[in-house]
Amino acid sequence: MIDRIVLHPKFTRSYRKRIAPDKQLSLRTRQRIELFKHNPSHPILRNHPLQGEKGGFRSFSITGDVRIIYKIEGTIATFFDIGTHNQVY
Repeated sequence: MIDRIVLHPKFTRSYRKRIAPDKQLSLRTRQRIELFKHNPSHPILRNHPLQGEKGGFRSFSITGDVRIIYKIEGTIATFFDIGTHNQVY
């Protein structure tokens, strides 16, 4: 269970530019974040560690192509980026 989510400034910029204009995607994102807070390993999120340049980060899915990149320390998750697979990797 996640106690707190911290939003990195890059995440906030990406969210405003890529997600917020689409109301349905914005709603889906809020729903998935709520699910992530309560059960980060829920299968629908497809939560997994990243490798290579992004080693140490993790990712979970909002839709088939939209993902959130984050790091977790204890019960605090810091969201670093959000967007399509091509935008965040």
